[in-house]
Amino acid sequence: MSAETRAPGWPERLLRPFAEVKAGEAFTALVLTATIFLILTSYYLLKVIREPLILLSGGAEVKAYAAAGQALLLIPVLRAHGAIARRVSRFKLIAIIFGFVASNLIVFALLLRAHVSIGLSFYLWVGTFNYLLVATFWSFANDVYTPEQGKRLFAIVGVGSSVGALAGAALASFLLKHLSPLELMLAASALLVVTLVPFAVVNAQRSCCPKDRGRELTKDEPLTGAGGFQALLADRYLLLIGAITILANWVSNSGEYVLDKTLIEVARSSAIADPARFVGQFKAEYFWWVNLVAVIGQFFVVSRVLKYLGVGTALLVLPVVAMGGALAIVLFPVLGLIRVAKVAEKGTEYSLETTAVNALYLVVSRDAKYKAKAVIDTFLVRTGDVCAAASIWIGTHLLSVRTYGFAAVNVVLTATWFLVAWRVRALHLARSGAIESPPFTTAPSAAPST
Repeated sequence: MSAETRAPGWPERLLRPFAEVKAGEAFTALVLTATIFLILTSYYLLKVIREPLILLSGGAEVKAYAAAGQALLLIPVLRAHGAIARRVSRFKLIAIIFGFVASNLIVFALLLRAHVSIGLSFYLWVGTFNYLLVATFWSFANDVYTPEQGKRLFAIVGVGSSVGALAGAALASFLLKHLSPLELMLAASALLVVTLVPFAVVNAQRSCCPKDRGRELTKDEPLTGAGGFQALLADRYLLLIGAITILANWVSNSGEYVLDKTLIEVARSSAIADPARFVGQFKAEYFWWVNLVAVIGQFFVVSRVLKYLGVGTALLVLPVVAMGGALAIVLFPVLGLIRVAKVAEKGTEYSLETTAVNALYLVVSRDAKYKAKAVIDTFLVRTGDVCAAASIWIGTHLLSVRTYGFAAVNVVLTATWFLVAWRVRALHLARSGAIESPPFTTAPSAAPST
């Protein structure tokens, strides 16, 4: 009996308040949700470690400038990623990536145990690989679902991202009081290894064969075609998604600099007895509130926006929110208001924006889902960070711009971002129609999962 004719079971009925889930779809959606939950939980264990290390040893400026080093590190990483993807199945690719990152964490833990200073190198490493892990997951999710399914079910899958980040921030805040950074690194490494189990479960499902614009492929089929950078340059749609990524991260990091700079000034005032603990706890609480907003949005807002307004229109929300926050900071540059503005911006980013942007790849080739997406979600993310770092350096060293002046720059950047998102919206509508019109075909046979 087909999914269209079967009655939905209790898992589907349980998820119906949050998204439109058809019969037989709940299991895969929930397993994917658990997968990204584990990834984000492990990441936040590391994120709370790295913040006080980099801020108190190098300051907000060094944190901003470190993005350039991360972008350079990503070039050989992405070349290796593309070379491996052409030779192995999707699950082997995932296992190689996650196993490599988990083993690196053990090395950092050993260095920390030997009292080696790892503050800057650890920050560079986390910033290099954290986005690659998340990009790999969403590439896999895009490979599992058709465009029609992804539009409906990504709202459910994204819950794992928001809840995982929330749980990770809360767990890290608690564990930071009882465990050492070395122990948190080992815990994150173990979580990443465990994450391979739900990946394997989904990969083994008959309904989860790779999909390439309406065609099902065999599960062990490696990727072919041009590399990620070449695929990006050859497609205007992907280039504009890349432009959104650069602008979004430029705005986000400039805003983070404003928050960090103000936070350090407050932490180093005579009223604060322990600056390191104050910064660590402030950041943990900040991450928690960001992810609480993201969870609420993911549960009750995202699926409805995607259903009634569409993926393209959903892209327009975050630049509007970010512009409003930047204007508020320009007018009232105090720590409390800056935190509220950034919580609203990051909460929207982690829920609606993340889901909508990842849904954009449902209508591109399979090569683009893995290779071009990896370039956009890593290298272009860091390119946006480099743009932010350059503007911060120019503003602080050449123009003597006050901290809140960077928020004024963000007003202009968010306006540009909105215009680019509007164009992507039009291209996505055109591609969605082209994908949905041909009949969906199935490959004659599928090789066993590897």
